Amino acid sequence: MEDQAEELREIMKRKKDSAAAAKSAPAKTNVKAGDKARIITVTSGKGGVGKTNLSVNMALAFARMGKKVVVMDADLGLANVNVMLNMIPKYNLYHVIKKQKTIREILVETEYGISIVAGASGFSQIANLGEEDRKDFISELDTLSSADIIIIDTSAGVSSNVLDFIEAADDAVIITTPEPTAITDAYGIIKIIATEYDSLNMGLKLVVNRAKGAAQAKSVADRMINIAGQFLNLKVDYLGFIYEDVSVSHAVLRQKPFMVMDPKSKASICVQHIVERMNRNKPGETARISSKFKKLFGMSPETGRGA
Repeated sequence: MEDQAEELREIMKRKKDSAAAAKSAPAKTNVKAGDKARIITVTSGKGGVGKTNLSVNMALAFARMGKKVVVMDADLGLANVNVMLNMIPKYNLYHVIKKQKTIREILVETEYGISIVAGASGFSQIANLGEEDRKDFISELDTLSSADIIIIDTSAGVSSNVLDFIEAADDAVIITTPEPTAITDAYGIIKIIATEYDSLNMGLKLVVNRAKGAAQAKSVADRMINIAGQFLNLKVDYLGFIYEDVSVSHAVLRQKPFMVMDPKSKASICVQHIVERMNRNKPGETARISSKFKKLFGMSPETGRGA
């Protein structure tokens, strides 16, 4: 793990050159070198703060802007994106890892204009794949490059897999609530990110969920952002907040996105504003998707070899 962390640090220093390197490196896919997808990782310090809800409803908001959106469920062992959408996919990432299916074969289109890649407990086996198997799996993930937006719903907490998904993202969205335990755990993951990666501007963004109002949310955000800047020397941007809204719990029980159940609800409007803000503030240079996912394995984007 220390070797992988060291490699990730080195990759971060070369991030601006990764796109050019990817173009010159041989590719195993038929995706054009110009095809690039914006990867947004959504994570949290603890479970139960609305991470999957935000992932799914952000996807819907982007889709309504005309974007082609894929939601990848990377919650190890607790995959629930499909549950929120009342879907039971026949195949998932486990079948891709085992080379029983391709990504295109497990990609499921929903009635809401977004596609999902269902997760599974077998997803944790990625770390144990051999070099050729890893290359093959990355090649499969590279087929998602046809999407405009890929939203990765991670597991809660600070596992190495979560940190790797954060490092591979163009935007890392950390969601918390005003509850003290949620704030503490969100700060915990920010602190580990600051310790693990030598980057002061990783595109970390904060969303405060279940807030009573804008003032409460801003108070929570300001406190976390100031602490991160003062003690960790890490830049965190306040992306916005989502109201405490009964329509959200009603939608969860109905297994439908709240932006579909009640598009004029306070929560829906908040998510729409968050996505509009993200759409205005696009990342500067976006590397090819295969280069980003190679980081999940501690592989060099230039050579495709592990440390």
